[in-house]
Amino acid sequence: MNLRDDARALSPDLTRLRHTLHRIPEVGLDLPRTQEAVLTALDGLPLEVSTGAGLSSVTAVLRGARPGPTVLLRGDMDALPVTERTGLDIAAEGDRMHACGHDLHTTMLAGAARLLSAHRDRLAGNVLFMFQPGEEGFNGAGHMLDEGVLDATGDRPVAAYALHVTSGNWPAGTFATRTGPIMASSNVLKVTVHGAGGHGSAPHQAKDPVPVACEMVTALQTWVTRNIDVFDPVVVTVGAFHAGTQANIIPDTAEFTATLRSFSPENLEKLREGTVAVCEGLAAAHGLRADAHFIDQYPVTVNDRAESAFAADTVREVHGEEHFAPMDHPILGAEDFSRVIAEVPGAMVFLGATLPDRDPETAPSNHSPLAAFDDAVLADGTALYAELAARRLAVAAGS
Repeated sequence: MNLRDDARALSPDLTRLRHTLHRIPEVGLDLPRTQEAVLTALDGLPLEVSTGAGLSSVTAVLRGARPGPTVLLRGDMDALPVTERTGLDIAAEGDRMHACGHDLHTTMLAGAARLLSAHRDRLAGNVLFMFQPGEEGFNGAGHMLDEGVLDATGDRPVAAYALHVTSGNWPAGTFATRTGPIMASSNVLKVTVHGAGGHGSAPHQAKDPVPVACEMVTALQTWVTRNIDVFDPVVVTVGAFHAGTQANIIPDTAEFTATLRSFSPENLEKLREGTVAVCEGLAAAHGLRADAHFIDQYPVTVNDRAESAFAADTVREVHGEEHFAPMDHPILGAEDFSRVIAEVPGAMVFLGATLPDRDPETAPSNHSPLAAFDDAVLADGTALYAELAARRLAVAAGS
């Protein structure tokens, strides 16, 4: 099998599918147009295809000509509530955008299904293609696990792999991964500070929640620096802050929401207890009350030692040593693929997709309204998906 050459031959089709998906971004668990595009792309292939009951997922099973285990390949499909400002011909209209490159993931996974279907007679085992909605904060992987995706072939997968493109960080066509934690846990802190409203000209007659909430925002940063080991990093970022309606009105409440990122169970517990205590304590010190809630979201994404080494070796053998970049440190982004590889040994692999006229160090990052991705990497990712499955099945078969 020369899957790399086969993938390159598919480049025009891959580009067309990616552009179609980019123009129809959908957010959350309900992605009817995206699901339809995926089903169309898979139509006619020798796959057992099913869709989710409570979400717009697509599960496809390719059974090899010979018996063997199952390998899972995952691609997420959802977009973000971001208004695109790339100015590209394929730019999405409205307030939704594929700013994280999931349109590339979906395209590459569909391409891999096509490649492997053409070589079904040489596969000893099954390939499980997991097209997942709702990665961006909707726990899509968790929902698909609850609906039984890991049992779709009748046998649990022996390995699982996912690719994630980046609009910067690495040059286009460069793959990167590491053993152990590769992405952080993600949790949410929601705080409402309760005061007593009044006239802006007489703050002494009210209990103003706004400065107290502002003090909490800065105090949380100080708490991190004085309670967390810098070699086991934690990030606290307040992304939303809401209070009041008019300049001369002191509101009754002020609210903010923060994302909390960490890598270790110890720091997760420190965050769970410490951030709530900071907010409640500051409110009490000012004679106010705070409702502070810590909400668990995604666990740490931990690459299996053997599977991450296998993925790295596959990149080197398929694309060349110069296209692999070992990661010294994990990143503080989060992924619900973490839930899959908590159940099945596996690995997440990054793929640089920086546009040729941009510097990977300064290019707009994923989630930016200016984020853009190079179509040239579609064949590279498609080939790697297919090679990971084919080679892992061959290893399991002892060939």
